[in-house]
Amino acid sequence: MVVEILLVLGGLALLVLGGDLLVKGAVGLSLKLGMTPLVVGLTVVAFGTSAPELLVSLSAALKGSSGIAMGNVVGSNIANVLVILGVTALVSVIVTKGHDLRESWAMMIGASVLMIALAFTGEIGRIEGMILLAALALVLWRQLTTGRADEADVDGTTLGAGWGRIALWLGAGLVLLPLGANLLVAGASDIARAFGISDTVIGLTLVAIGTSLPELAASVASALKGRADMALGNVVGSNIFNLLAILGITAVVSPLPVPPEMLRLDLWVMLGASLLLAPFLLRGVSLSRPVGAAFVVMYGAYAWVLL
Repeated sequence: MVVEILLVLGGLALLVLGGDLLVKGAVGLSLKLGMTPLVVGLTVVAFGTSAPELLVSLSAALKGSSGIAMGNVVGSNIANVLVILGVTALVSVIVTKGHDLRESWAMMIGASVLMIALAFTGEIGRIEGMILLAALALVLWRQLTTGRADEADVDGTTLGAGWGRIALWLGAGLVLLPLGANLLVAGASDIARAFGISDTVIGLTLVAIGTSLPELAASVASALKGRADMALGNVVGSNIFNLLAILGITAVVSPLPVPPEMLRLDLWVMLGASLLLAPFLLRGVSLSRPVGAAFVVMYGAYAWVLL
């Protein structure tokens, strides 16, 4: 069991480091090629921060652990709202006024409803995967034609980076991410079998939290720099990409049976967590520390029910 735990911890560490390096390298390359901060933020950074989830889901699906693959996506969306926003709000109050994410929130809810509807077919197969990817294309088109980006949101360490440093970041990220994903899936699967816990529960909790660590680190860092509001955009964008891009790509590569227990509880918790953001994104209510604490307690209750 010690070996399995070390595999999980090592995999998580490599995913966090690899994701950070890949995003830095991708942003640096995009800026070198003259891409605008808007395109960088909506495409390169969004996919880069979702790389751990994508690699883990693909690796799990190809190894026959479809429960981990599905649980990773659903669990990450739950954790993004309740854990990431909860912890960030505990660090610094998240002011939502002046940050219009109403349309993006509606897209996140739409993506959640679409995914749930497809899940009731019993399998997210290749056709369902293509439907999700088609929806992703529409979301990207809408964001690219209407969105605005703040150049200050681009990580300053990538501005002016040389070609050598960019190549090093990209290369290291591309090596560390798949390695970390394989270690995490292998360790988590062995732990699940040893304790009689289903792959789905492991995916919904341990793996989901693990692959969300880059977003958590980024959100807390933003809060400490006085930019806690950026956490809202990170969570909403990440949840949309998790459902449409990661699940869509994984299903096209390897069809995913939907665990029956997920239809009874987890998908509805995911949708409910997303709906919790309505007063904050639609009415401009700030996410205070008590709200952050309540979010974290909700996730703890959910995890307790699963285990």
